[in-house]
Amino acid sequence: MSGEDRTGGYFWGTGRRKTSTARVRLRPGQGAIVVNGRKADDYFHREVEINAVRAPLIFTKLNTAFDVYINVAGGGTTGQAEAVRMGIARALLLYDRGLEKGLREEGFLTRDARMVERKKYGQPGARRRFQFSKR
Repeated sequence: MSGEDRTGGYFWGTGRRKTSTARVRLRPGQGAIVVNGRKADDYFHREVEINAVRAPLIFTKLNTAFDVYINVAGGGTTGQAEAVRMGIARALLLYDRGLEKGLREEGFLTRDARMVERKKYGQPGARRRFQFSKR
């Protein structure tokens, strides 16, 4: 362990996507993933979201080395899954800085900055305009 953590044996990471924020703790264990007090398979229902959560651990071949405890809030399930993915990747960096090159190339450490565009005043939506009338 190159990046030793002093907070109770946990490696912490924070991930964000859209309006979701995930606080992730990794602890050496058997590979259990707990999201807001529930198993990851019970919390995330779609296969794409479950795969996104597990992707950094599988990529680094550490999926059975850590128990993962996650608190996530805000947004929808897809944004939450992506936030968790980033949080796990950041926590893995505290465990071993040598993983950074691979995680960065796979895009696990890149913050997806796309957000919902705001609605403009006097218009019905972000891009929608009232119908043009010549007369």
